[in-house]
Order: sequence, then C-alpha cells, then structure tokens
Amino acid sequence: MHLYGTQQINENGHLTIGGVDSVELAKKYGTPLFVYDLQLIRERARGFIETFKKLGIKAEVAYASKAFSCIAIYQLAKEENLSLDVVSGGELFTAIQAGFPSKRIHFHGNNKSYSELEFAFDSKIGCIVVDNFYEIELLKEISEERKQKMRILLRVTPGVEAHTHDFITTGQADSKFGFDLNNGQADRAFLEVKDHEYLELLGLHCHIGSQIFETDGFGLAAEKLMKKQGEWKEQYQFESTVLNLGGGFGIRYTEEDTPLEPHVYVEGMIKTVQEYAAKLKLTMPEIWIEPGRSLVGDAGTSLYTVGSRKNVPNIRDYIAVDGGMSDNIRPALYDAKYEAVVANKANEERLSTYTVAGKLCESGDKLIVDAPLQQVESGDILAVFCTGAYGYSMASNYNRIPRPAVVFVESGQHQLAINRESYENIIQNDLPLSLKKGEY
Repeated sequence: MHLYGTQQINENGHLTIGGVDSVELAKKYGTPLFVYDLQLIRERARGFIETFKKLGIKAEVAYASKAFSCIAIYQLAKEENLSLDVVSGGELFTAIQAGFPSKRIHFHGNNKSYSELEFAFDSKIGCIVVDNFYEIELLKEISEERKQKMRILLRVTPGVEAHTHDFITTGQADSKFGFDLNNGQADRAFLEVKDHEYLELLGLHCHIGSQIFETDGFGLAAEKLMKKQGEWKEQYQFESTVLNLGGGFGIRYTEEDTPLEPHVYVEGMIKTVQEYAAKLKLTMPEIWIEPGRSLVGDAGTSLYTVGSRKNVPNIRDYIAVDGGMSDNIRPALYDAKYEAVVANKANEERLSTYTVAGKLCESGDKLIVDAPLQQVESGDILAVFCTGAYGYSMASNYNRIPRPAVVFVESGQHQLAINRESYENIIQNDLPLSLKKGEY
C-alpha cells in the first residue's frame, strides 16, 4: 500500500494523516470528509519555488486554484509565497476575502464577462491572461473608459498535444482556449494589443494539458513560444518579459502513474528557455508556471462510511459509501482511477476485492472498480487517496446531497476549512410556487 505525505499507520492499525487518526476525524467531523495534509502541500510548493531560486531564475509559481478553492487554501498559498491563478469572479472574490495580495493574482478563462473583468480592474490584480478577440475588445473598452492600466498575457495554443485524456488536453489546435500559434491568430492578437495605451503586454501563456508525466511536451511548447517571441522582436522590436508555461504536472493516483519531482519539470523548462533565449538573442524572460493538482491532489484524502453491501455471485462484490459522484465526479467523467484502504483496518492484509459504489441514483456512480481491500463491514471507514484536486471543487448537490466538510491537518492539529452543508443550506435559495393555477 502506497502512503502519501505524512500518512502513517498507528499502533491501533488506523490510517493517520498529519499525525491525526483518520478514524477520529471521521467521528468528530462526520463523513464524507475531505482531509488535506498541509505539510505535503507546503513541501510541493517549496519544491517548485526553491528550484527557480537555486538556478537564479526570476519566476512566479501560481497555484491553479480551480483544483481546490476556499479561503483557507488561499491563505496557505499566501504563506508559501505563491501567486494565484483564478478563473472566475467567484474565485477572485474568495481570494480577495482571504486577504490574498491582488498583485499576485492572474485571471484566466475563455469567456470572462464584462462584470468579471471590471471586478479584476477594481481589485487591481496583477495580470489578465487574454483568451480571445472578444476579450481584447472588452479590455480595451474597460481600460480606456477607466484610464487604468492592466498587465496582460496572450494565451496561445502551440499545437502540442500532451499524452493525457482527451478531455484534459488543451494545447492542441482544436481547443476552446487561446489564440492559435500556427494560423496567424496569435500574430493578429499581438498587433491589436502591443501598442495599446493601457494594456501592457508581458508575453505569452500556454497550457498543454493535465496529468503529464514527461518533460518533452513542455520543452516543445517552450521552444515554439520562444521562437514566436523571437519573430516579434525581429519584426516589431518587441521583447517579452514573461513566458508562462502553465501547469499540468502529474501526480500518482495508482501504481501505473509515474510522476516526476517538481524540480525535474522546472529544470527542463529552464534549460529550453535559456537555450532559445541565447540562440535568438532574447533577454531571459521570467518563467511563470501554474501547478494545481500537483500541489493539492495527493495531499487530499476522502473519508467515507461504508453502508450497504451487495454480492453478485460470480461477478462482483459491491460496497456502498455515503458519498460518491456528488463529491468525486472524476471516475464518471474521466474514468479516473483511485486506490483506497479501510482506514480502521489499515494494517490488515488486503485479501478481498470490492467495487466501491456511491449512493447517487446513477449506475455509473462507482468510485473504484475492483479495489483490493481489507475485509469490509458496514460502519468501516474507507479512505480514498489523492482526491485533493477536482473533488470538492467539482462537487454538486445532485440528488440534493449536501457537500462534505473539509478539514486541514498538520503536526497533530486539525481544523475545519469548510463546513458541511446542511439540508437548510440546500434549500436556502429555493422559492415557493407563486403562479396561480391556470386553465388548460
């Protein structure tokens, strides 16, 4: 059994996280429950930041907060000197409420609304990553009306396809994101903003996908973007100051996954950028990256209570837990794979095989198919590993199930980061029927 971060098995045979017994956490806070290992998040953040520092490269490491957003995680990001990548007005509002420095916030998104962009200007954020020509027009209108400057990056699709799931590749030509680097769109966007009075173009951004286990794709993307910036310097005497190569660094979900250490990704990027800066006689740009999953993914563990069981003779043993696709839609959406352990029997041998089903009214609500586990009984606590990214952030109230609580643990301490939703929370925006019954 692979343990992550500070996870251990204590003298009672229970899984512990951050020095805290997971069974006790389940008793205190209830289940389903997301538990985040803060020490592991800090170590990952420092792994990226310190590699840039060691190599003398000016950089920003921005937490891609779509992976998991809340006030407490933004405050942790601030403590670790991260910048922040937000993709909506809601994430921006949460960051401001958390006291996150607005100058370290970057705003992404392929369809930012006028009001969201106004909010970004009001908040005096550090950078907007521009995704399309419609957005350029909105930015021109807002900045000119306010006579307010805004730093921008142009997001481009470099034509690099990451080796990942079709739904999470974003760097290829057929993408809803960004200006195509190869068909003239990026050049046209550049000409529209390069001399604008209020829009300060820093450089280019790309993101080639998620859950990537090699460095070749990042190197190829860096090469393409540096060559384009070389063309702009030669033709227009414009020199970029920032190159943002996005995120997508993979983590281990199962034994088939082979992630690299943070420094390996960073060192590979730096080498390519330095090579082409020298070759094209460009000033070495700042390198920005946007890790999300790789900061919080394997730092998160979901705890569930086992309820019903069902044996289908000669086919499958099912166990059902008190959550499911309402708190982790990734298995249904991406066919994502996970591993698990019975948290209160963690030191026992895993001699049985179960399919872990959720309680949602969908046949596809299966968290893990054919999971090797200890002998399971109703009332056991099941811990599913590596649910820290895109679990809570994609959670829903499908079947009117309340979203789980979120707990942070570190050095034997624990605290609620997000309260469990109540039934009252679920109906708080509902209104009674007020239309009069009509004649038919």
